[in-house]
Amino acid sequence: MFVLQYPLILASGSPRRKQLMTDAGFSFTIETRPTDEFFPETMPVDDVAEYLACQKADQFRVDQTGSRPPDRIILCADTVVILDNQIMNKPQDEADARRMLRLLSGRTHRVSTGVAILAPDGYGEQQLQAFTDETTVRFSTLTDDEITYYIQACKPFDKAGSYGAQDFIGLVGIEHLNGSFYTVMGLPTHRVYQVLKQYSQ
Repeated sequence: MFVLQYPLILASGSPRRKQLMTDAGFSFTIETRPTDEFFPETMPVDDVAEYLACQKADQFRVDQTGSRPPDRIILCADTVVILDNQIMNKPQDEADARRMLRLLSGRTHRVSTGVAILAPDGYGEQQLQAFTDETTVRFSTLTDDEITYYIQACKPFDKAGSYGAQDFIGLVGIEHLNGSFYTVMGLPTHRVYQVLKQYSQ
């Protein structure tokens, strides 16, 4: 495992991203800043996750006082679920979660995670590297009882598409993945690792 030249900040409140970065061997602190997660209606759905990740990174270009921040690496990410070329956001309530899971049942959808890494470029400026990683997910047919149990037991209201791949619905419902499981969880760690390696001592 390499050592980074600068402190690493995980700009996410997601416990899943925190766990993935910890398991990957990184030392980091967590710092989040409010970001409006809006995107232009005309934007292609394949661009949305990366766009939102970059919006989050932009909040760290200056510190809280408006001055240039100290040298550090900022890691931001955003995950969206795409079905029929439509983005499925976080559910508003239990009824919305049930609606989404019924739509995903027995079908194939895409999970797109955008990543933005803001880091010093060695010349007194900041460099932004951004990319998107996508995984295709096939769900088995879910019964209403399974959906009800999942919503009540796991309360997936903070998850895009109303589900977590590591939760009950993923354990019993995911038949096939084409891509990285960790991208579905919210962070393509294999690609993040390679980008951060550029900043090793």
